[in-house]
Amino acid sequence: MALGDSEPEEAITEEEIRGEEPQAKRSRNAFTALMAPKPKTAAPPPRTSRGGNPFRDRMGLGAYLEAPTSYPAARVIAHSDAFVLINDRFPKATVHTLLLPRDPARNLLHPFVALDDPGFLAAVRAETARLKALVATELQRRLGPASRADAARQAVLNGVAEPSVAGELPPGRDWAAEVICGVHAVPSMHHVHVHVLSRDMHSETLKHRKHYNSFNTPFLVDIDDFPLALDDPRRSTKEAGYLRWDMKCWRCGRNFGNQFQKLKTHLDEEYEEWRKQ
Repeated sequence: MALGDSEPEEAITEEEIRGEEPQAKRSRNAFTALMAPKPKTAAPPPRTSRGGNPFRDRMGLGAYLEAPTSYPAARVIAHSDAFVLINDRFPKATVHTLLLPRDPARNLLHPFVALDDPGFLAAVRAETARLKALVATELQRRLGPASRADAARQAVLNGVAEPSVAGELPPGRDWAAEVICGVHAVPSMHHVHVHVLSRDMHSETLKHRKHYNSFNTPFLVDIDDFPLALDDPRRSTKEAGYLRWDMKCWRCGRNFGNQFQKLKTHLDEEYEEWRKQ
């Protein structure tokens, strides 16, 4: 069954549900410090329904929870008894990661329900903050050399300037401010997962309006907004139709209506300006 406009509250594609790798990638989305090369081993296939239909069960993230060590460092960033941190297989930005809670009593609940629990919410918030810091560090590593705000820091790193305080680098750009963290009002997969990604929306796997609007409308609920009030309109996302909203540039606010290809071209231009800030 194709997931098209007949299901406007969904932002996922058949390719993403099946877990098929994208045809081409703009870059290898890996953290240098945490993702040292290691031999690949066979990873367990995503769980499907008894009839083999991945569109019904959407249990593919469960394999990371069950056997994180089966995956290379380019996929699984880190794991503990409580969480698994992974790179999204279909990134929608320069750096796009997922936080997967392992709590079996909550990880198959809708995130709105799971995050109503104060203890669970506190743990998820704390781990999200740690992952956000990692994403910010990776952004600085990748984009810092081109950023005007990081120029003094880069000069010290390149040995052409001395630090103003002995042994300390200039702080440079606030890369954490370029990271967004949240859950989708209508999750694409059954296991609870928090998106932690850079805000640039610069990716070859950003392919249609639903992809874009799922991260740039109230369809993405910031982790700091939980717990949600019972009358919060984001609990009625199907009625709100967030994924059908006009597409507006996240950076300048320009309205592109439903013209996705024009938006994509514009996002490429905005990315070049954004990374040089």
